[in-house]
Amino acid sequence: MAVQTSSNNSKTKGIETLLGEPKKAIMKLAVPMIIAMSATTIYNLADALWVSGFGQSFFTSKTGIEVGTGALAAVGYVWPFFMMTMSIAVGLGLGGGSAISRRIGADDKKGADNCAIHSIILSLIFSIVFSAVLILSAENIFNSISSDDTVHLAISYGKIIFAGAIFLFFMNSALAILRAEGDANRAMYAMVFGAVLNIVLDPIFIFTLGMGVTGAALATVISMVITSIIMIYWLFLRRDTYVNFKFKDFRFKKDILKDIFRVGLPASFQQFSMSITMLVMILIINTAGGGKYGVAVYTVGWRIVMIAVLPLLGMATAVTSVTGAAFGAKAYDKLKTAYLYAAKTGFIVELFLAALVFILAPLIAIVFTTQPDDVVIRPDLILFLQITCIFYPSAAFGIASSAMFQGTGKGIYALIATLLRTIFFAIILAIIFVFVFDMGLNGVWWALVVANLVGSLISFLWGNLYIRSFFLHKNKKIKESV
Repeated sequence: MAVQTSSNNSKTKGIETLLGEPKKAIMKLAVPMIIAMSATTIYNLADALWVSGFGQSFFTSKTGIEVGTGALAAVGYVWPFFMMTMSIAVGLGLGGGSAISRRIGADDKKGADNCAIHSIILSLIFSIVFSAVLILSAENIFNSISSDDTVHLAISYGKIIFAGAIFLFFMNSALAILRAEGDANRAMYAMVFGAVLNIVLDPIFIFTLGMGVTGAALATVISMVITSIIMIYWLFLRRDTYVNFKFKDFRFKKDILKDIFRVGLPASFQQFSMSITMLVMILIINTAGGGKYGVAVYTVGWRIVMIAVLPLLGMATAVTSVTGAAFGAKAYDKLKTAYLYAAKTGFIVELFLAALVFILAPLIAIVFTTQPDDVVIRPDLILFLQITCIFYPSAAFGIASSAMFQGTGKGIYALIATLLRTIFFAIILAIIFVFVFDMGLNGVWWALVVANLVGSLISFLWGNLYIRSFFLHKNKKIKESV
């Protein structure tokens, strides 16, 4: 990407894209983020592969390294808490990014700068608090949710991951700032670099150094540290972004805090609810007799789901920025066009991916069960993949709706829509299917499908009614002025 010069009144190429033709803006911002998220998700997939023991004989002749189903289960126990931390980091980033993009649309450069500074400082404060709390309570947390032989692995893995929270928070805020001003390319470069570095470091720490699942955690934190250094250089040293950072004489401003938290807190709770769902699903799986094998199936299977829906997540970041700028400029036609275009495009893409996952499910399951003791989970993993792929296409409408709500400053709407899908429908249906209809693990998988289908439909209907209200209000004002 060409270097973008910036002054107080100049507009970068990213800003021009953000404020231009909505369909073109969605694709120009979405494609780099899809590539970036693909790299990150591939890392998560590779991480699960290394932890499962895949490739061990190639990297080392050592024995006794703690990998396999037990290690996967340990990661599964930590994952909901990592996602909870991530939810706060992502939420703050979304809140700051939404506030910045709306001010860019309203041509308020000074306000955009101030929102960016607030976003960075808030991320640092929250990261210190969350890191300290989770590290100090890690042993109690994991001892309370599991009594099997993987607890010690979960504790060692978790403490290292939690220690890296400060870099996780900073990265999310920095990436959100770049996306908010239309600089999706550099956000992509940073995410791809971090993911590739992580993939390279993983087998070295896990196998070559013989650290097992603990090595996976160290590799993750080291990659976040190096990526954060790159972001610091771009934002604070190179200074070629649209927003500028002047921390001297900084004071928190109530209106900016309110604006960031109005989207950021609901977005955090939105992400947080997904983590709660994961944790509750793990508890239901354990209660239903699935044990570490059931948790391993869910942990691996859900990573595949995240790969399949990542085009939607990439589009969502574009929808938030584009609809935010359009809302700030009161260009409601652009807002509607961007929203519907993203939803329809996502639906078509996910139809293809759902078919692909359904067909390749047996091969995917074989790749993740290379250890002799892990073959037992193969049939359940195939079934998980073939059941859950049913909801991929419908997710396009729900995710696009949540992103549009966030972009226009209605974070609470996005939260409610997500809670319906993740807490109300998913958990309640899982309990009914497993304990009332006695469907076993398959009941959990079907609950995820039904919850996402119904939740996405409700969100999309709501989103269209919400946009319609803009036009009704605009027409009413026109009539009153005549």
